[in-house]
This record gives sequence, C-alpha cells and structure tokens, in this order.
Amino acid sequence: MSRSLRVLVVDDEEVIRDVLATLLERQGWQVTTAANGARALSAFEAEPHDVVLLDLMLPDRSGLDVLRDLRRRDPDAVVVIVTAYSSIEGAIEAMREGAFHYIPKPFQNEEVLLTVEKGAETRRLTEENRRLKEELSRRFGLGRIVGKSEGMRKVFELVRLAGPSKSTILVEGESGTGKELVARAIHTHSPRSGSAFVTVNSGSMPTELLESNLFGHVRGAFTGAIANKKGLFESAEGGSIFFDEIGTVSLETQAKLLRVIQEKEFMRVGSVETQKADVRIIAATNVDLKRLVAEGKFRDDLYYRLCVISISIPPLRERREDIPLLAEHFVRVYASENNKSITGLSADALRALLEYDWPGNVRELENAIERAVVLCPGGMIELDLLPDSVLSPDRSELPVRLPENGATYKDMVEEYERRLVRTALRRTGGVQKRAAELLRMKPTTLHEIIKRLEIQSRETVQS
Repeated sequence: MSRSLRVLVVDDEEVIRDVLATLLERQGWQVTTAANGARALSAFEAEPHDVVLLDLMLPDRSGLDVLRDLRRRDPDAVVVIVTAYSSIEGAIEAMREGAFHYIPKPFQNEEVLLTVEKGAETRRLTEENRRLKEELSRRFGLGRIVGKSEGMRKVFELVRLAGPSKSTILVEGESGTGKELVARAIHTHSPRSGSAFVTVNSGSMPTELLESNLFGHVRGAFTGAIANKKGLFESAEGGSIFFDEIGTVSLETQAKLLRVIQEKEFMRVGSVETQKADVRIIAATNVDLKRLVAEGKFRDDLYYRLCVISISIPPLRERREDIPLLAEHFVRVYASENNKSITGLSADALRALLEYDWPGNVRELENAIERAVVLCPGGMIELDLLPDSVLSPDRSELPVRLPENGATYKDMVEEYERRLVRTALRRTGGVQKRAAELLRMKPTTLHEIIKRLEIQSRETVQS
C-alpha cells in the first residue's frame, strides 16, 4: 500500500515477535510489539494502529479478552488472530467476537503480508466511509433527510440538540415533507436509539381500536377480546413512539395520552391495573394544532405537553434550492434499485422541477423521480420523462373547456366537480381531510363525492 501502515504484534514468544516485526518492517511498515495483554492495550491506546496481530495464548490473560477490550476501545479495530493449529476453535470463537481473520502457526510469510494489507484496506475504507457520511450529514442532511437550505439546516440543528433530551417533541409540516423521517432521526440521536421506534397512524382507525392498539386490552374487555393483548406502548418500552397526525386523535384518547406523559403510566382497555410506560412521545401534525385548541377539538394541556420542543419542516416550494439535491439523491437511489446507469437530469428537466410548486412536497418529487428512472431508456433523465402534472401543472386544473360538439350540462358540471376535487387533493398531497378544509366541506362529504365521481384511490391519501 502507498502509505506506511502501523501494525501492533502481540505474542508472548520473543522469536515470533521478532520474525513478524522483521517481515513487516521490510515492507516499510511501522511495527510495535507487546509480550502480553496489558502492554498491548497500553500500546493501542497510546497511538492508533491499522492492524493488530494477536496471539490467543498470552501469559496474563486470554487473547479473547484482549480482543474484546480492543474492540470496546475501537469498534472498528482490525484484529487478526495468529494461533497454533491446536487453538483453531478459539480462533473461530474470536471471529464471532469480531476478529477480522485468523492465521494458523506455523504461518506463511505471504499469507501474513496479504492478510495485513487486506485488513488495513478494510480499516481505511471504514474510516473513509464514516468521514464521508459525517461530511454529507454536516453539509446536506441527517441520515435519509436531505437539504442544504436555511430552513432545513435549522431542522438538522434542532434534531441534534433535541435528540439526546427526554422532552416530548412536536414535528409540524405539510403532508409529504418528511415528518416521520425527522422523528426517526430524533430517535436515532437519542439514548433510546437501541430500543424500538413504533409508529402510530392515529388517523386511520376508530377510537376504540386505537386505544386497544395503544394500551392493549385484557380478555373480555369487548366482543372479540378472547385473550390479553400487549399494546404499542408496551412494545415501545424503553424506546420512542411516534404519533402521525396527532390532531386526528379523539378528545377521549387525548386525555389518556396526557396521563401517559404526566404520570408515565396507563391502563389496558378493560383493566384496572396500571402499567408503567418508559416511552418518549414524538408527535406530528399537518394542521394548526393551536387552531384546533381554539375550536375545542384539541386539549390545550396536551398541546403544551407535546409542544415542549417544536420542529417545523418547511414545504418544498419554500426551499427550492433543495430540489436539485433531492432529485439527484432520488436518481441515485432508484437507479441503484433498478440496476440502471443514470448520470442525472438534463438542464430542461431540472428547470421544470424548479418551476413546479410541489403541493405533495418531497413525497411527490420522489414519486416523479422514481417514475422517470424506471422509464428512462438511456443515461440521462430528459424533460419528457417527467409527469404531466409537473410539465403542465395547469393542464388538469380549472377551468373546464366545452367540447366542440357540445356536452350535457350535467356531464360538464360533474367534470368541473371532478377537476375541482382533484385539484384540492393535489394541492394537499392527497390528504382528504385537508382537501375538505380547502373546499370548506366536511371530510365525510368529500369522501362521498370521491366515491360518486369514481376518483381513483391512487389519487388520494387517507391519512
């Protein structure tokens, strides 16, 4: 390899240490030797080593214990076991504990050199990948969240600061902006990251079923409860629970959630016994909870408990500088999934993406890029591969045009109604509840219109 490697040789036999040191130094590599486990750990802590050659039979402690200590100090440590044939079982155990490879004694010089080189290359790639991920995260994102705009930088900073805390967090943003991704990033940056992250789609089920799913139930609590059932709060014990669209939860369930936050306990449906809950709550909303509080549809005490820390995700139309970055990211993802060699987007295609308002936000952009990648016949995504809604955003919008040969008044009214509903759904990312608010009607009324006009389910999103 081009640069000088640092290798630590650990063996209680002086002749073995000398042979290995001479062999490795002839390659221009720097070698440190140690005769026992204590000296090995001391040398490893004093300065970093690319590879450790470790004997399993040491005078002061077992090589397996030394291996474990080395990897506790540095989980990426590359440790090669050098052992006699009689200790092969121990070498296999060392592999289970994270050793990179093992070499039996008596060893072949070429095998030692080749293994050290491969180990050092593995170490270099691991460090390079980590640096790259850290740089990408620092500059443009947080895990799967991508962005370089001022608004997204504020989101990233809040996630980093709030993640390690114990506070409840409210994530606000329009549908499709990535609220669940932010919630997962908060969980990942918390001490709870090793435990479960549980998602609750609270708007998709009736109150009774939601409470049974959340808190569990006991046998006989209701018709069909034939056995005790553990709820999501118990499944998330020690971890985080994410409430998607918390504004849809009934007032009755809100009171029970407030108790979980305040008292750290709950009761299964049909039970009088309390259960402890060590769970962090992260909630998300695409509506103004303050307005719901003013309308009496959301408890003010729960709102203030949830909103200890608020993270607002800006819509995509307000951070257009993120569109090229997101588009290139999705091209890489879906080109890899579909085994295609696509270098990016043409200037015209990128211009069209930048000029579109993206009512469905990042989710709509992702869908558009996935479609383009699948249909792309060459190495570049051209303008004609983008959806019609992006190329001609007004094509399916109002007004309705009267055909040359005429049409019945009823048919024209239905067509106008159909386009009006589709427009509202498109502007809200397919969320029927928000579309109903735009049209100043009840969600149930809008749902009946959608059924009557036979608007396809793929054009709508229920949550």
